[in-house]
Parts: sequence; structure tokens; C-alpha cells
Amino acid sequence: MEQATVSEGSSILTSVTGAVHERIVGQDHAVEGLLVALLTGGHILLEGLPGLAKTLMVRTLAEAIHTGFRRIQFTPDLLPTDIIGTPIFDQAAGEFRVQKGPIFSNIILADEINRAPPKVQAALLEAMEERQVTIAGDTYTLDRPFMVLATQNPVELHGTYPLAEAQLDRFAMKLQIGYPNRTEEKEIVRRVGAGDRTPLESVVTVEEIEEARGHVAEVRLDDDVLDYIVELTFATREPAEYGLSDVAGLIEYGASPRATIFLTRAARARAFLRGRDFVMPDDVKAMALEVMRHRLRTTYEADARGIDSDAIVRRVLEAVPSP
Repeated sequence: MEQATVSEGSSILTSVTGAVHERIVGQDHAVEGLLVALLTGGHILLEGLPGLAKTLMVRTLAEAIHTGFRRIQFTPDLLPTDIIGTPIFDQAAGEFRVQKGPIFSNIILADEINRAPPKVQAALLEAMEERQVTIAGDTYTLDRPFMVLATQNPVELHGTYPLAEAQLDRFAMKLQIGYPNRTEEKEIVRRVGAGDRTPLESVVTVEEIEEARGHVAEVRLDDDVLDYIVELTFATREPAEYGLSDVAGLIEYGASPRATIFLTRAARARAFLRGRDFVMPDDVKAMALEVMRHRLRTTYEADARGIDSDAIVRRVLEAVPSP
């Protein structure tokens, strides 16, 4: 890979992050996670309490990339046709035509996805996995790039429909949005008090993103690093064999092969964004939590002891030696 191509990744990271920070204070890790998903064609589950600017972050990212953006507010009365579209009768032409739904865009914000019933979630699942939807028996291909960013509230469970394990596994990463620190919160208050919303100019085009995706696939991944990724995944399935007997009874089932696939892609994208044409073990470690946390099913014993999947992934990272 040429040096000019290598520097392209860090240029994209710098320009997009700078544009997003014109509106968003902090959350560097989350912004980088969104870019990693965009460069790998993955989907993101954003989890955080209300008021942490999840929606604004996604909207700002779409504006910085100069691409299509649609927000879908998920509610219990939502229907699949409200998302994908429906045939309507055109009286003037005397025939049915398809009115496409909001899913036909590049970046889709599925706000509070767990408030929608399973039928709606299933309709979104086809779009996420196949990059296509079926309307009245006809198949329609979605635009490229296509990325679903779904948000959910981790504490409010009343009136929600938890995502099925199969759908959770379709998300490349699960990003957790936390509270800002004191300095960041002071800056947020200052910006809100100023009362003006900073106009944002696009800094990256869709064509540049598509070109960058091709370069990400060319980032070198040595066999020892790939073996490390595979061992991390297997350690979640066979913890006792990796000296993790203390967590063996806390895992109902481990990460799927999608974890290995997405962790490989995410590590490549992170290396590219940092201006490197090769993957380091640190790239794998940096993305492991986001890729694996929603793919581990903990047991009732783990829940009773207050041990979540994040703690288990961290133990796996400590136990599996890196190259």
C-alpha cells in the first residue's frame, strides 16, 4: 500500500472527528467506532442514557460525510411497512406503485429500536443482513453505503421488546455512550447557552468512503495476529481451556464466528484510521470489547453476582497472550 494511501486513513479520522466535535463535546471513542463501522460496512448498536447526544452524534456524522440520513422513531405501534415502504394505488396511472420507506437512505438512525415489536425488528433485520428489502414480493436493493445505527436505553425496560440474539449478532459493534467529564460538561453548558447551532460542512464524500473501504481490505493482517483473534473468540466458548475456570460458569454461550469476522475487519479499519498498513495486537484489543460485549450470553449466576459481559471480555483479554 502506498504512503499516500496510508495517510488517507488518518486524514479521514482527523477531518471527520474535527467536524463532529464542532457540535459534540468529547466521545472520541464513540466517533471512532462509528467511523470503523462505516469503513467496514457494519452496523452499530448505541446504548446510553437519555440526554447523551446519541441522535445528534449520528446526525452530525451523516452531515460530515455528505450522505443520506433518515431517522426512524421506533414505537410499539410501528409497522414493517412504515420502515420499508408499501404499494399504493396511483389513480392517475391506474396501477400500483411502490412508495419507498425511510430505510432507503445511507445512514439510518433507528431510535429506541427495542420499543418496536418483533415484526418490525425482523423487517429491519433483512435490510441489515441482505442490504435489500422485499415489498409486495419484489426485492429492492438498498443504497450504498448503508449503515444502521440503532439506539436503546439500557435502564428503561417497560414497554420494550428486547432484541433477539440473532439480531444482536448482526450488529458489528455495540458502543456504550457514557457521561461527559466535568470539563466536557462545562463546555456543553457554554455551547447550549450560546444558543446557536454551528453550521457543518461536509468533509468527506460517499465516493471517498467507498474508496477507503477498498484500502481497508488491503491492510495487512499477519497470521499471528489472526490466530490471536481466533483464540480470543474461542476463549469465550471454552474458558476453562484458557485458565478461565473462574468465569466458565458465568458464560451461557460464547461469541459466534461473526465476532471473529467483525473483529478482524474492525482491527483493520482502526489501523487504517491511524495511518498504518498493518494490524497490531493493540488494534485488536482496542476493538474487542465493542465487538464481543453483545455476543456473550451471561448466566443467571453472573447476573446475580453483578458480572456483565464487559467484565468477562476484559478477563479474556488478560488471559489470552498477545503476539
